[in-house]
Amino acid sequence: MAQEDLSKLTIDKGSFTAKSSRRRGPRFWGGIALGAVVVAVILWKGVLARPVEVETATVSMVYPSQTFSLLNASGYVVAQRKAAVSSKATGRLEWLGVEEGSVVKAGQLLARLENRDVEASRLQAAANLKTARDSLTQAEVEERDASRNLKRYKQLLSEGIVSQADYDTAEARYKRDVAGTAGAAAAVKAAEAGLNGAAVAVEYTLIRSPFDGVVLTKNADIGDIVSPLAAAANAKAAVVTMADMSSLEVEADVSESNLSKVRAGQPCEVLLDALPESRFRGEVHTIVPTADRSKGSVMVKVRFLDHDRRILPEMSAKVAFLEHPLQPGEQKPKTALPPTSIAKKGDRSVVYVVRGDRVVETPVTLGGKIGDLVEVVSGVKPGERIAIKPLDKLHDGGRIKTAEK
Repeated sequence: MAQEDLSKLTIDKGSFTAKSSRRRGPRFWGGIALGAVVVAVILWKGVLARPVEVETATVSMVYPSQTFSLLNASGYVVAQRKAAVSSKATGRLEWLGVEEGSVVKAGQLLARLENRDVEASRLQAAANLKTARDSLTQAEVEERDASRNLKRYKQLLSEGIVSQADYDTAEARYKRDVAGTAGAAAAVKAAEAGLNGAAVAVEYTLIRSPFDGVVLTKNADIGDIVSPLAAAANAKAAVVTMADMSSLEVEADVSESNLSKVRAGQPCEVLLDALPESRFRGEVHTIVPTADRSKGSVMVKVRFLDHDRRILPEMSAKVAFLEHPLQPGEQKPKTALPPTSIAKKGDRSVVYVVRGDRVVETPVTLGGKIGDLVEVVSGVKPGERIAIKPLDKLHDGGRIKTAEK
């Protein structure tokens, strides 16, 4: 009985083999084959495929003016109206009301020297003028009295009441008073001149701005001796240095061989090293009529058409001399790339953006031509690296290597 029970537990191998064979039909083996193909393709493209060696370029920001620029030159921003402000008098600096960067108006008081002595002289001159004017008033009163007295004596003389001698005395008094009035008037003018001189002496101790501008440097401090000639030891010749910011121009050196491309009034575009994101409109103000034999160049002065407070004297600048003035919209940069980097996929334009050791197929929207480049409206950003050849061997996600690797 036990042997019969064990025989019931025996597996029928024939039945199992038949069922397995029926389960592994054509669809099963087709799936296996398809999976093997997919794995092979993945291995081929991702692991086993050899990377394509490509040349790359960078998506750049391009200004339209670059396409019609005739000549480029470098130089510096220079204030054409600049002054080292000092006093005409010599004295100790008592007060200073400005510092570097202060914006001042013409005639504004910048500093003051000790001036108690000249101020006292001015007050004395003012007192002398008052005395002279009072003397003139007294002389005028006496002259009028003498004039009336002379008229009375003339009437009395005609009536025979007074003698000729009395009349002559009255006439002499009148002439004396007239002369006294003239002398008093001259004394008033002399006193006025003396007061003006004293006032000028006081004004020499007051240092004022000669024009509207900005203080660039402070050359003296309170307590320093200021002298217009700076002859004394440790004396300062100037208190401040200032410039008129509206007079800023770029002084650029143009090679003699390229001078024929420059003319007065020619439109220009100025790029400052300190402000690389901005470009400024300008025009040729003057061509200095002399050459620098050591450099073989001629100085050209370019004035700014748009004033900006960020522009400062002595900034280094580059000037592009243009064929024609900038049109509206040509001052803003545009994203551009080489036309050799563009591939056609049906009705789409695509580029291959480099991401590490692979490329990503990226659709782009193109604009017009900018010189040798093509504007790209959307799809890529400035600074991104793109493949330029061989595009026919590239595909989305494909492995690449660059010449520098």
